[in-house]
Amino acid sequence: MLTLCIDTAYKYLTVALIRDDEIVEAISNECFKRQSEEVFVVLEELFKKADISKRDIDSICISSGPGSYTGVRIAMTIAKVYAKIADIGLYKISTLRLYAGNREKTMVVMDARAKRAYVGVYDKGERILKDQALPLEDIDPKDYNVVLDGELIGKESVMPDIPECFLNTREEWEHVEEINFLAPEYLKESSEYYR
Repeated sequence: MLTLCIDTAYKYLTVALIRDDEIVEAISNECFKRQSEEVFVVLEELFKKADISKRDIDSICISSGPGSYTGVRIAMTIAKVYAKIADIGLYKISTLRLYAGNREKTMVVMDARAKRAYVGVYDKGERILKDQALPLEDIDPKDYNVVLDGELIGKESVMPDIPECFLNTREEWEHVEEINFLAPEYLKESSEYYR
């Protein structure tokens, strides 16, 4: 099975082709606020580099949020239209779960603006705490490895290898039964944290 993976939820535009247990080809470019302008050019480049036709795609997987309001919708719209027209399977995965990959004791911190961040805490793929939006002053990285926007909470920023994360989380991709009802996942700010 050949799956096209797309992530446009954050600063990066990532597209990857995954066949079974391997990444066939992948492109990941930083293009914050330019994903909509570049996504089709990058997709064409991906197919050309992999020497694969769009008709060879069996399924699509996208990150479904949280993230940039417009960014999440770019990948989602492309995936919904393509899956409908080509009559192929559509899968989704939480953006925070995707970025955590299968790392040990990992906290994903994604800037949500207004001195807030989306936070997900995982250990080898297992959710430790519910994904939530928090004020920056309420985020305690404890002894977690922080990925994405660590500088917001006084930690080093580490960018995950998103194509590798798609590959490593494929057992958790959620099949979308009703494509028309697929909507971005946004997190409300939570007053509960580590409770």
